[in-house]
Amino acid sequence: MRIALRVLLALGGLVLAFMAFGFLTDPVTSGADFGIAVEGTHAITSIRADMTAFFGVSAACFLWGAWKQRSDPLVIGAALMLVALVARVVSLAINGSFEGYIQPMVFEAVFGVLGLIGAKVLPERA
Repeated sequence: MRIALRVLLALGGLVLAFMAFGFLTDPVTSGADFGIAVEGTHAITSIRADMTAFFGVSAACFLWGAWKQRSDPLVIGAALMLVALVARVVSLAINGSFEGYIQPMVFEAVFGVLGLIGAKVLPERA
């Protein structure tokens, strides 16, 4: 079970790293994939910086936690995913749904919970 959990966390980390790379190298297309209209240098810079940071730090936390079996980075990665999920739920309540709104919420919920499970299960006990 520990190996399967580590593999799932690492795969999630790789997906997040891929997304971070996309925002770093092509923020306009990656932003459009997220429903963000990117117009002007200020918007491009903001999307590149903020989204790369969010996905890059999340990726690093999941990969580091899975590789080294450490709880602290997994808690951080899980917190990022779960805060994003809560923000989506709030937005859903305020603004309503849109086509395809479930997929990112499921991803964030699954990896938020997996991160918390990994933080509890993976660290070696002395």
